[in-house]
Amino acid sequence: MKRISLLIVLLLSACLPQITPPQQTEPTAYIDPSYPTMESAPATSLQVTSGIEVRVDRAWRDGKQVSTDVCFTLLDTSDWSVWSANLQYAGGMVTDFSSTLLSLQEAVNGQTGLRCDTLSFFNIPPDADLSTVVINIDSIAATPRPDDYCSIYMPKIQQALVERNIAITLGCTDVNGMQTMQILSKPDTMSQEEAELIVYSDEFYTIKGPWAFTFNLGQ
Repeated sequence: MKRISLLIVLLLSACLPQITPPQQTEPTAYIDPSYPTMESAPATSLQVTSGIEVRVDRAWRDGKQVSTDVCFTLLDTSDWSVWSANLQYAGGMVTDFSSTLLSLQEAVNGQTGLRCDTLSFFNIPPDADLSTVVINIDSIAATPRPDDYCSIYMPKIQQALVERNIAITLGCTDVNGMQTMQILSKPDTMSQEEAELIVYSDEFYTIKGPWAFTFNLGQ
């Protein structure tokens, strides 16, 4: 009897419809179709400051984001990039941006190189008046690679120390097969940390602008 009952239960369960649990889906960002989209050429496409030529041919507005393609000359083979930039518009300013490399032509044999990046500024209100928007490239910098200090930066740093009457002497020594810049001497009243803050300041590998470009991206 128990065997018959068990067989009936199995047959009934096989006939019941299979119910699969609902699948969870990731939420998708809502993009309001009313967000503005527009492209514009700058009032002036070329700016030269501190010996660096910066060219911007266009900027475009896509919803809450404004982007622009920026090309600038390279004086040496260091890893130069846009260090600081901002976007100004009526009633606001945006300093948060991302940079994406478009192309790179390194400086060789005394000829300047060229780097092009797309800069994108975020979280711009969709109702912002961008009829007069200014994109400022405040500075361009090259974070030194370990061997750059001896091959590129040490003469410039030492010259600056001499001009400021700071009695720090620099030199390059071999450390594990690599030429490494070191502080050879410093004033007795100056700690090692204080000397390093002066010597390794980003001012020595930063070129300050600004390079400013004005666009009309609509109201």
